[in-house]
Amino acid sequence: MTQDTAALYNALSSRDSRFDGVFYIGVTSTGIYCRPICPAKTPKAANCRFFDSAEAAEKASFRPCLRCRPELAPGNAPVDDAHRIAHLIAHRIDEGALDDGAGLERIATDFGWSSRQIRRIVQKELGVSPIELVQTRRLLLAKQLLTETALPIIKVAYASGFSSVRRFNDAFSGRYGIPPTHFRKAADGAKSTPASGGSFTLQLTYRPPFDWAGLLRFLSARALRHVERVGDDAYFRTVQLGTHTGWIVVRHAPKKRALLVELTHTLTPVLPALLGRLRNLFDLSARPDVIAEQLMQDGLLADIVAQHPGLRVPGAFDGFELATRAILGQQIAVKGATTLAGRFVEAFGEPIETPHAGLALLSPRPHRVAAAKFEDLTELGIVQSRARSIIALAAEMASGQLKLEAGVNPHETIERLMKISGIGRWTADYIAMRALRWPDAFPKEDIALRRKLGGVSAARAEVLSQPWRPWRSYATLHLWQSEGVGGISPYEAMHPSKAKETAGILKYAGAAGQPDRLALRRRLKKT
Repeated sequence: MTQDTAALYNALSSRDSRFDGVFYIGVTSTGIYCRPICPAKTPKAANCRFFDSAEAAEKASFRPCLRCRPELAPGNAPVDDAHRIAHLIAHRIDEGALDDGAGLERIATDFGWSSRQIRRIVQKELGVSPIELVQTRRLLLAKQLLTETALPIIKVAYASGFSSVRRFNDAFSGRYGIPPTHFRKAADGAKSTPASGGSFTLQLTYRPPFDWAGLLRFLSARALRHVERVGDDAYFRTVQLGTHTGWIVVRHAPKKRALLVELTHTLTPVLPALLGRLRNLFDLSARPDVIAEQLMQDGLLADIVAQHPGLRVPGAFDGFELATRAILGQQIAVKGATTLAGRFVEAFGEPIETPHAGLALLSPRPHRVAAAKFEDLTELGIVQSRARSIIALAAEMASGQLKLEAGVNPHETIERLMKISGIGRWTADYIAMRALRWPDAFPKEDIALRRKLGGVSAARAEVLSQPWRPWRSYATLHLWQSEGVGGISPYEAMHPSKAKETAGILKYAGAAGQPDRLALRRRLKKT
């Protein structure tokens, strides 16, 4: 078995949904090919052949599996369009974008189809009409709120999207056989305690172990001032999802093997989308046992992995936010990049009132940054090349041509990112690792990684990383942790004097009030 096939077999054994549609498995003993998430018993490695596409598997005379249905795998052949569109509609519903027919019409326009065709697709792929899909999502949200919160029934009804309590009662009783009040009494033992009059708390579970302290250290060093902060063993941030705004506080409950998410009532209408983003941010779907077992087979990583049990790869709450922060962090210390990011937020973020110190702004949105003038960024102390990159990135995302979220094709997105001037392979891989949730991203050009591997070249680092596949993102985080890069940037680890000089320049810029911007930009450029 080659290194590539070994990595693919490990991915198959994990049944991690992030590999779905990335490759297919032909089983020689049955003549059937499957998706990597197939629920059937995992075949022997000797009986597996791996293919990049369903077409390649069929060309090799394999038949499609009737259980996992390869034609439904995300992001591939035209037959997949129907499946992707159906789940895109479900995602839009979670984001609150399909409260009326206008959302459906917009989706139809995006794909060049009619709303009638979209309705047929949803019916075929999900077995329900778009209206029934909306109803199910509303009922599931209501069920979660009844189970885990003390919200009054009337607030549960309206927060779930129902126009009246009567309609809510009828729909709930019709679906579950009991009225909401009786359901709440039955679930009362599982209900969480409300945090305050303006917020409530829900749970997000994980598979232990979970390195909460390490995750907070990483996020704290890179927190966007006024948007997020880490303190009191908790993570705080402001939130904007569609037209809904509010704030969240996330705390660790190790005895429950869960994170406790306190959120404002204003975010209840977008609760599924919010919880999904938090699962990505804190990497809650990871299998630390499977990942550690694979990585510890390499002698180079065995001791390092053992020192950080339950390590997670921090995700991104917002793709544009993460990508902008990555561009600002190029060839600069984490502290200096955080200073620039804070100014960026102050210039382009919208204000919001919260009861938490340090949370006062919403994260900047792509459309607003895309409309900015070049000078609006350079006057913040951002060098010209990065200012151009940020505006170009914002334009790509505002137009919908670029999506930085979990589930998109990582290879295609990396290539599209690298077409933006100023975004190189390292930055693209870093964005893939965190925003796209790609577990096999590996920034082989990273100097700190190469030094840890013995001062090797990027090409040699790629070779050495093969046994870690498909978990190279996790290997990268372990190596960074061992190099002390969790709270600093790889650039800072290799060039501490230059990083210190840059930090001093930025500190001067902030203290001087209105410094000579031209001189500032010249000094920054020299770093």
